[in-house]
Amino acid sequence: MRRFFRRYRADCTMLLVWSIVGAALMFSPAPFRAAAPEGKSYRAKVRSTDDGAVEAHGLVRFGSQIVRVRILEGPLRGEERIAVNELRAQLELDKYFSPGDDAVVAVASPDAETVTAQDHDRHFPIIALFAAFCVLLVVFGGMVGVKALASFIFSCIVIWRGVIPLLLAGMNVLWTIFGAVTLLTFAIVFLVAGFCRKGWAAFSGAMLGVFFGFAVARASTVLLKINGATLPYAQTLLFSGYDFLDLGELFAGAMILASSGAVMDLAMDIASGVEEVAFHHPGLPKKALFLSGIRIGRSVVGTMTTTLLLAYSGGYVTLLLMFFAQGTPPWDFINSPLVAAEIAKTLAGSFALILVAPFTAFASAWLFGAAPDRLCGAKS
Repeated sequence: MRRFFRRYRADCTMLLVWSIVGAALMFSPAPFRAAAPEGKSYRAKVRSTDDGAVEAHGLVRFGSQIVRVRILEGPLRGEERIAVNELRAQLELDKYFSPGDDAVVAVASPDAETVTAQDHDRHFPIIALFAAFCVLLVVFGGMVGVKALASFIFSCIVIWRGVIPLLLAGMNVLWTIFGAVTLLTFAIVFLVAGFCRKGWAAFSGAMLGVFFGFAVARASTVLLKINGATLPYAQTLLFSGYDFLDLGELFAGAMILASSGAVMDLAMDIASGVEEVAFHHPGLPKKALFLSGIRIGRSVVGTMTTTLLLAYSGGYVTLLLMFFAQGTPPWDFINSPLVAAEIAKTLAGSFALILVAPFTAFASAWLFGAAPDRLCGAKS
């Protein structure tokens, strides 16, 4: 054990520091206090269903499904209640229960005879999949996998306990998201690379790319006249009392937040490549290291931009299917606000990727060309 901590002392220190920061952020008072939910939610098992008041109209159902459930936890554990499941002919929102299903129900009070069927209980499959993901990541990646898992959890905490409450409290959208991306880039890059020249090169290159990517993202929303209403639940959010939110800025911030992971990945790839060249060929001038970084970046940017295109278009494959089925030519459907929004996402993320490559190459050449050092974490 002592040998382990001596070998990974720096890694364990970084993990401890960011764990403390994440815990402080998780348990600190949020700047926005969320409304208390009505009643409490409990897991339940569906015993029987009554579809007498449900009407089927083609592929959709409309009406009230009566569901008898047995509560599995809480003060009503073991008791049976009648739950009402309202079907509104919306496939993306409606849920349909069958006997034996696991469900989540909302109970207004312990004395209530009826409860509200909220949704299917997906907690156990989600936990099982996440546990399998954690095990595979740690087994395959070792200490790097542990640090990657820590950065994954830290990112979730920053978004949920930092970005979301600040935006709902009325903070500036772009600066809030830019600050979150800066914090995440700093934490993830130095958690993985450590406080060394490779880490500083990757961080500086990534931040310059993110900064210009923000400018391109905001400009694209103005030029393409995208108001941000294409974001899920945007209109519902405005009508819920948050009409002060600027959906255009929110859309631009969401674009860069979505592509920031790819930007960090590219910056780390280039910084690692230049570090290897400087380590095995000490004495190379900065210009040679810079050109090496550029060549590495050219190889990676091509696949990265395609990755963004596939990731964004995959989320709207049903929309593309509909356009194709209706015979709409590409020149016409790219003018649709939904398609234009995806084009803006892809282009803004690609701009950030293209710009981060020369920035990181320059920073790496300047840092490693000044005084070549041994590899980060390597033993002399």
